[in-house]
Amino acid sequence: MFETIRYDVKDGIAWLILNRPDKLNAFISQMNREVKDAIKAASYDEQVRCVVITGEGRAFCSGQDLSEVDDYMDHGQVLRDHYGPMIQQIRKCEKPIIAAVNGVAAGAGFSLALACDFRLMSERASLLNAFIHVGLIPDSGNLYYLTQLVGQSKAAELAILGEKVPATEAVAMGLANRLIPSETWEEDVSAFATRLAALPTKAIGLIKGSLMTISELSFEEYLEHEAQGQRIAGLTKDHREGINAFMKKRKPVFTGQ
Repeated sequence: MFETIRYDVKDGIAWLILNRPDKLNAFISQMNREVKDAIKAASYDEQVRCVVITGEGRAFCSGQDLSEVDDYMDHGQVLRDHYGPMIQQIRKCEKPIIAAVNGVAAGAGFSLALACDFRLMSERASLLNAFIHVGLIPDSGNLYYLTQLVGQSKAAELAILGEKVPATEAVAMGLANRLIPSETWEEDVSAFATRLAALPTKAIGLIKGSLMTISELSFEEYLEHEAQGQRIAGLTKDHREGINAFMKKRKPVFTGQ
């Protein structure tokens, strides 16, 4: 089905693996399209409760494959046609998405990680806003997410200086959620994804929607948005299961319904 990525669903987790290791998983237009299509498939698949995006080999994603760039390229149109639709599909997905950053995430690879809900970083991984080094600005939603995570001043520093951020520093400044030792990388990522996949999936989607609207609404408007979301959550089977489990003093078994 795909040529530049691998996609597999197992035990409620959709594994999306960027698969151009000889190019450090650099983006070509086909990869943009395939990532978008895979996220869309996961969004509609009732068996999927969590998505993990990671890279094959020693890199997460090194950004745009510069062999596709030429003097006549309209970079803005490339964003409209390829990167924008991919990032928007990730943003629309109501299921939790993990960026399992196994190596360098540079340029649009950094942007891809930022667009995910969680960032788990191998101790050997790093982040790099590489755009400035080729005379471009951060794209694919990079500064939108970056300012939310670290504030405008730090975002400006990372964008303008283009310095590499090691994994330990990324966790310390709030760019990543977990630092994972390389020797337990696969099992720890799987355990984190399994934990997310066992939670009430629809409630997670509503939480994601609320987080996205906070900066756009007044407090009063947000309270109404919150009430509407809570009404939807209250009608789910997972809510009833949570109440029943609490009353019976047992661990709830959520199904994502």
